[in-house]
Amino acid sequence: MTRRVLLAVSAGFLLAGVQAAHGQRGSERGFRSADLEPCDAHHDRGRIAQAAECYRLVLRGGDPAAQAEAHWQLGDLKSANDRFREAVRLDPENPDLRVRWGHLYIHSHQQQEAATLFQEALEIDEDHIPAQLGMARVLASRFEGKAVELVEEALEERPRQAEGHLLLARMALEEGDLEAARESLESALRNARDLGMAPLETYSLLASLEMLEGDPDNDWVSKALEYNPRYGEVYSDQAHFYVITRRYREATERLRRAVDVAPRLWRAHAELGVNLMREGHDEQGRRHLEIAYEGDPYSAKTVNTLRLLDTYDRFETFASGDPEGPEGPRAFVRLDREESDLLLPYVLDLTERAIAEFSAKYQFELQRPVRVELYPNHDDFAVRTMAMPGIGLLGVTFGYVVAMDSPTGREPGGFHWGTTLWHELAHVFTLESTDHLVPRWYSEGISMYEEWKADPRWGEAVTPEYIDAVRKGELLPVADLDRGFIRPRYPGQVAVSYMQAGYVCQHIAGHWGEAKLVELLQGFAKDRPTGANIREVLGIAPEEFDKQFGAYMKQELGAAYDGLPRWRRRLKAALEAAREKDWEGVLEPAREAREAYPQHVGTGSSYSLLASAHNELDNREAAIEQLQEYERRGGRQPATLRKLARWLEEAGRDDEAAYTYHGLLYNWPQDEETHVRLGELYLEAGRTALARREFEAVLALDPLDRASAEYNLARAYVKIGDLAKARLHVLRALERAPTYRPALQLLLQVKR
Repeated sequence: MTRRVLLAVSAGFLLAGVQAAHGQRGSERGFRSADLEPCDAHHDRGRIAQAAECYRLVLRGGDPAAQAEAHWQLGDLKSANDRFREAVRLDPENPDLRVRWGHLYIHSHQQQEAATLFQEALEIDEDHIPAQLGMARVLASRFEGKAVELVEEALEERPRQAEGHLLLARMALEEGDLEAARESLESALRNARDLGMAPLETYSLLASLEMLEGDPDNDWVSKALEYNPRYGEVYSDQAHFYVITRRYREATERLRRAVDVAPRLWRAHAELGVNLMREGHDEQGRRHLEIAYEGDPYSAKTVNTLRLLDTYDRFETFASGDPEGPEGPRAFVRLDREESDLLLPYVLDLTERAIAEFSAKYQFELQRPVRVELYPNHDDFAVRTMAMPGIGLLGVTFGYVVAMDSPTGREPGGFHWGTTLWHELAHVFTLESTDHLVPRWYSEGISMYEEWKADPRWGEAVTPEYIDAVRKGELLPVADLDRGFIRPRYPGQVAVSYMQAGYVCQHIAGHWGEAKLVELLQGFAKDRPTGANIREVLGIAPEEFDKQFGAYMKQELGAAYDGLPRWRRRLKAALEAAREKDWEGVLEPAREAREAYPQHVGTGSSYSLLASAHNELDNREAAIEQLQEYERRGGRQPATLRKLARWLEEAGRDDEAAYTYHGLLYNWPQDEETHVRLGELYLEAGRTALARREFEAVLALDPLDRASAEYNLARAYVKIGDLAKARLHVLRALERAPTYRPALQLLLQVKR
């Protein structure tokens, strides 16, 4: 179907047919002809028929800029685009025209093209406030911290305006700073009245503010709808802020109201469709996305999500446990059918273990089954998780729905799917046990902490960027930690905030006990702010907590706190020696690098260098010791870990080898050798059910030597005592290789 192909639309070409909602207007947003004022008055009051007739009259005039605005409001964006181009050609030094044209592109989902036009306007007039605010609007939509700076500069230059205050208020609401948002909105409302502007956006944001304070159906909602009965944005704005705080059920209810009030508010239909999918209601979501597509076929969000839904027939859904049992399934797993045979046993096992552990620890029983979705195509996963600001995604949790990359969606060693699934399932409990009132930082912190607790090989290792942030004093106060996830102020702040949140939870568990983590969660369920919750549960002021945490963090980093410069120098020397194959010359600088920054297990780790050097110098025992420390600290390169497992096997340390091979399953399960070797080790150890699972995984990988794979699985069934299945698989092996001697011997054994 043609709608499934997302067309790239250049700055010079817009296709017609998008139904206009409320156009971006106002004195701060660039030039608008006086001819449009009576039309805008009808439009702002929701008198659609009168507004349309008025805009049609404007089209009869000779002003291309006014005609562009009229076409825009009538829904003919291609003609609007053409008339703006003509207006700019006739008056190329007028920055206002480019600003208005830029807002047309914002309206049509083309932020980059809008930014280009705002930049052109600023090149004409570097102090042009509407262009500066337009650029800030683009940056704010991307949740970039620079947006705040641009708005503050514009307000300093021209404080008597509405748009800048509205932008600041919107960003403050997204960051949860309700006091700052109210201050900005009061200024915006006062200035809008003084300037004779329609107060609708201000009313809408005030309605969202009071919603976040606990009163969704407040007087500002009524005022907005009294001013314009068709102003569905008052509800869709509220939904936006609910989504920011991951309160998806409440967002769905607000979006339903938005489309009831304004059935042609296509963006609200699109958001409603996406949000229904977040709650697991795919078909309901599709219906609203189809409506959105009919009105606005060039929204990337709408088109791509519909394309994603069209791929769902490639997926299979499996229930955990006994679906017919008295308790029913605790989870459903959705996998691409081409990889379900391989992944299903491991995904189900890890999901069931996580649910059991978190149910007990966080004292919360799931109210319905969790749905876990794994996507082998990362672009499909990205579409599934759209509208989550400020994070580089591997997985995401919407409540009872978890979506994540499949291991095949990433390069080997670049993605530990077991850690990701465990992390996301922890979110299910922190979100649902608090009715989604838990702040983002705490939910992420618990998930990071649970990664580290689940397995010493799991979780993220401390990065140089995090160490630098600690040293520079760039960690946020615990009461403001959410800001680091929403609108980062420096590159890498999101990753730093994840790590900080995890260490905060680890510090609490270590100093006050794990039970306090549960008490804090219960406090957040009462909608208690972070600062007050810290005081209530830990008996300490948040400022004192920050001070103690700083000391804890320095102690936790140990040598790495001051060791990065030395680590970089000595690692470079070790790498240079390794390139020259000077293995004796590797040892000293690599040891010094390891001592300076022992947590480093990334590319070029000192542990790998030392292991290679020791091995080349015929000290295999020392080489194994280095790689086991690499593994314990979270090293993930599959080739390095497979080498460790082989060395352990050669040393007769089969249990340790099995431990390493098993760890690889949650990192890169697509490796046939890992499953074969682990199956053999399990078989020798009498762990026959696990051996069968590994040999079945080999078959799922469609190996070249299928006869050996069938034979190995038959061996496992013999050990289990299921001779019928053993006979089936040994016969399949002989179909592939009729003279395969081990299979012939096994067949005779089975017959006897």
